[in-house]
Amino acid sequence: MSAPLRRAAAPRTPMAPRSKAPAAALVMALLLVLLAAGCTGGGGSAPESRSSTPSGTGADAKVLAVKIDNVVPARPQTGLQQADVVYVEQVEAGLSRLLAVYSSEVPPVIGPVRSARETDLELLRQFDRPVLAFSGAQSRLLPAIERAPLDAVPPSAAPGAYFRDSERPAPHNLYLRPERIPYTASGTGAVEALGLRFGPAPSGGSTEESRTVRFPSARTTFTWSAERERWLIAMDGSPARGSEGGQLGAATVIVQEVTVRPSSFGDRSGNNTPFTETVGSGGAQVLRDGRAYEARWTRPVADADTRFTTPDGERIDLAEGPLWIVYEAR
Repeated sequence: MSAPLRRAAAPRTPMAPRSKAPAAALVMALLLVLLAAGCTGGGGSAPESRSSTPSGTGADAKVLAVKIDNVVPARPQTGLQQADVVYVEQVEAGLSRLLAVYSSEVPPVIGPVRSARETDLELLRQFDRPVLAFSGAQSRLLPAIERAPLDAVPPSAAPGAYFRDSERPAPHNLYLRPERIPYTASGTGAVEALGLRFGPAPSGGSTEESRTVRFPSARTTFTWSAERERWLIAMDGSPARGSEGGQLGAATVIVQEVTVRPSSFGDRSGNNTPFTETVGSGGAQVLRDGRAYEARWTRPVADADTRFTTPDGERIDLAEGPLWIVYEAR
């Protein structure tokens, strides 16, 4: 039975349980090392086998992407303050879910971690073979994840990297310890990995105090704080806070107008999984420094970066700090 959610006076960061290494696990690890050594010998070809570890060179990946829950029982989340880029996507029943991307800094704990969606596979093609941490996916989507140019790290591939917080109800209680997966932060921000850059604001724009993006069953609001030089974030009418304390904020917010259409997937309740098309072109609004700028976005193919420009075609630079991108259905 899931443990009830305990109310506390201050936000609490989930703590990973102390690791216990049974002798059987140590023996198994030694056997795996011996098997790996044997496979590198020159005496004939070894039969192919499916590995339980990610297939690519995860340590060389530029970014780590983590699928994060965003319904009320999942809040406050952990580790979002350190994300370079956060995407807000629409999922089943009109709810929202987050995809947090890390590169310059990786926190010790991130979560709650939830399942991947078809949208993530196209979105992440912008990065050079990213590591994707997620809780799982429906069986029909798994082959597409295996074929995607990324290193998938669900709990089945790295069980020691995930833990459950007993003080939260399942399924909103799975957390990732990034240090236990094959990923090392590059020190370069994910914004640069997207082909974007920080720089002065473009000319023009209009004063903007607050902007709300609505999904059928969720809404995200960004309110400018001149004191913090950040767009303070609220989810469904309540301030979005991290479990470490403090309200989440973004230096730049991009509201990207996209096509959101039904996919061939659905959840157990019969709700269709929406697919967000991130290849193509369309309108956008870039929020930075308390102002809103009309923009255009273009991404001709899945392997290309997304370019954000003024209506005249000039590149729009971003304010230094976290970037949030919200996909708004047009």
